[in-house]
Amino acid sequence: MNKFWSLFFTGAATLAVAFFALGPKFGWWFPGPAASPLGTQIDDLFYLILVITAVTFIAVHAVLGYILWKFSGTSGKRAQFQHGSHALEVVWSIVPAGILLFIALYQMDVWAAYRMKSRFDPEAMANPIAEVSARQFEWRIRYPAPGKVLQDSPQPDDLYTVNDLHVPAGRPVVIKLRGEDVLHSFFLPHLRIKQDAVPGLLIPVWFEASEPKAYDLVCAELCGWGHYKMRGQLTAQTEADFKKYIETLKTAQFDDGYQPEKEE
Repeated sequence: MNKFWSLFFTGAATLAVAFFALGPKFGWWFPGPAASPLGTQIDDLFYLILVITAVTFIAVHAVLGYILWKFSGTSGKRAQFQHGSHALEVVWSIVPAGILLFIALYQMDVWAAYRMKSRFDPEAMANPIAEVSARQFEWRIRYPAPGKVLQDSPQPDDLYTVNDLHVPAGRPVVIKLRGEDVLHSFFLPHLRIKQDAVPGLLIPVWFEASEPKAYDLVCAELCGWGHYKMRGQLTAQTEADFKKYIETLKTAQFDDGYQPEKEE
């Protein structure tokens, strides 16, 4: 029984590492490979931090298992008290601080590319694709009319859809995000994009879908009883298909059904 806890903690740690190692093969982590260039960089940061924490986890549990095994209690033998080591405490304070500082500096470029407006693609910023308004419990999307630039306030010829955002693939695009009632969170898990929609703010969000494909659009903020229903779709298309979609949307929205009679 003296060796039980050594075997228990060592076995539990080994099992945890095995689950983490096998997780990606069964799709337990991400919903798939990153579908955007920025998403690939974010994944690289994630795996860097995972490696650092995994090495630390394994080292700590190896030492723990060794100590429990070697120094397990023996009947009739008194434990020896030690006050501690000042030098060791300094080392295990400085080393983690150094690792955290390294991570903070290493991720600054990716964070800046994701969040700083000055790093956004100028063409995409000047020509936002759409405005996305989050409300209980749907995504309302407003596009500018073909050939026009999206304005912050609705225009008579704007085009509208619900839960169906279309964008061109293969280039950076910007959407303007609004919150109409409570906090929501615009989340494209495959593209690794997440941004809170805050009432009273108009927030530009940029992303780039690497290939024409349909992706999930969900709310990542618990926003009320219907939160689970707040699911839409991002459809990335070729440039030609996107323009065709906008024209089709315009025709459907402004077609009054009137067809003049042909003259005989």
